[in-house]
Parts: sequence; C-alpha cells; structure tokens
Amino acid sequence: MAAKSSWAAFPHDAKGFTYAGDALKKAWPKLHAGDTESYPDSKRAAALIAAAGKSAPKGLDADALADALQDAWRKFHHGDFKAAFDAGEALGPVGASVAVKAIGIHATYLVDDDAEKLKRFEQAAKIAEGAVKALPDEANSHYRHAFALGRYSQGLSIAKALKAGIAGKVRGALDKALELSPKHAEGHTAMALYHAEIIGKVGGMIGGLTYGAKSAEAEKHIKTALKLTPDSPIAHIEHGNVLMLLHGDKQEDAAAAAYEKAAKLKPVDAMEALDAAFAASQLE
Repeated sequence: MAAKSSWAAFPHDAKGFTYAGDALKKAWPKLHAGDTESYPDSKRAAALIAAAGKSAPKGLDADALADALQDAWRKFHHGDFKAAFDAGEALGPVGASVAVKAIGIHATYLVDDDAEKLKRFEQAAKIAEGAVKALPDEANSHYRHAFALGRYSQGLSIAKALKAGIAGKVRGALDKALELSPKHAEGHTAMALYHAEIIGKVGGMIGGLTYGAKSAEAEKHIKTALKLTPDSPIAHIEHGNVLMLLHGDKQEDAAAAAYEKAAKLKPVDAMEALDAAFAASQLE
C-alpha cells in the first residue's frame, strides 16, 4: 500500500463536517441520499455479520462493528480519507463500502499522478470484488465495484478499456445495484455516464449496436439522479458532462449552467466540498 505521506490532506475547511456522536445518525439521510447506504446501527451490523458469514470481521460483535463502521464513515465525511480507508479495509468486505468510497474520492480529486491514480482505482476494484462475493445482496457492493472499474477505465485509453471488456462489467454491476436499490442516485448518475461516454467515444450507432448505449437512457438516468438528489453537486456536474458527451458544443451553455449550479450548492461533507470546488475550478 502507498506510504502515508502520499495521501494528500483534504484541502478545505472541514469544521462543519464533524458529525460527532448522534449528529451522524441525524445527518445520515442527507449524507447518504446519493448512495442509499444504510445507517450502521447494531441491528444493521448484526445483519451484515450474518450475511458475510466467514468473511465477517473476526472478534467483533454487532455493537463493536456498528461503532467501527460509524467511526469510519465519520472520518470519510470529515475528509480524513486515509483513516477512513484504513478503518474500512480492516473490516474486510463488511467495511468495503466506506473503504472504496474513501480511496475512490481521494484518488479522483487529490491524487495528481496518473499511474498512482490507476493503481488506487485498481485496488478499489479488488476490494469491491471481495464485497460482491461476500455481500451480493448489498447494492453498494455492486455500485462501488462499478464506480472503481469505471474510474479505472477512464484512466485507460477507450480502446484498451473496451478491449478489456470493462464496459460490460460496469454495466452489469450498475444493473445489479439499481435492481437492488432503485433509488440509488449515484447509480443512476453512473448509468447515465455509461451510456453517454460510450456514445461520446464510439458514436451512437456502434455504441447502440455493440454496447446497448442509448442517448435516451443517458438522459433518463441523469434526470432520475437529479430528481432524487437535487442538492448533490455531483449530480449536476455529471449532468453537464452527459450534455457535453451527447451534444458537444451545442449544449455548452446548459452544461456550464449545470456546473454553476454544482459550484453554488452548500456541501454537507468533504466529498461534496471537493465536488463543488471542482465544479467551480472548471468554470474559471
């Protein structure tokens, strides 16, 4: 694993993102509107232990696991991504959701080196794969796998990614995530991008025939994501990206407006602060 120093610190003020004690539970519906992650109380932890079977973390009862998961998510929301990743990874597949989200968001925004970025997304995909095996009924096992693979493939040339069959794996994982959690806004956003990126790269005809990619599907999924999470910066950023991928310069003003909206939203945690700052940087 990369040395500690190679995890750049969260670059913004995190004072408002502490969520100590009961504040985490209170804010949870807002914090997890995008990924429909269940709040990890003791009952949820017990269910995860039962579902994971042999892959459950050793020596932790439901209360201890609940505390560990809450603590890991607190770190994530506060922008302590390295600590959140380590805490999640230590819990095996049961902690994969927070681990993959932490390393993924950190790599997306705070790792500059392309080779290092690729390495991290590859690592995230492996962790998510373990979760898919151990917890196949969890929507986020599949969604995090799709997210990590999707980000990984964005770092490759499109030809390489398509040749490696990554598109099909991403599509399959997203289908499963949305089947298990139809209101998974981040899943809808990712599905919109799946359709739009393929059409943007190989065109509508080949995209449709070979990969089942359709403009109408991209537009439908991003609309759903915006409806489910109107206050989420990433939904608006990706809306802008979908417009550019499908329509290019013809929709440049609408895409810029989507980015502007994202930049103006008040972030509820470190991830949203990074999303909003990114949107603002693109408008400069």
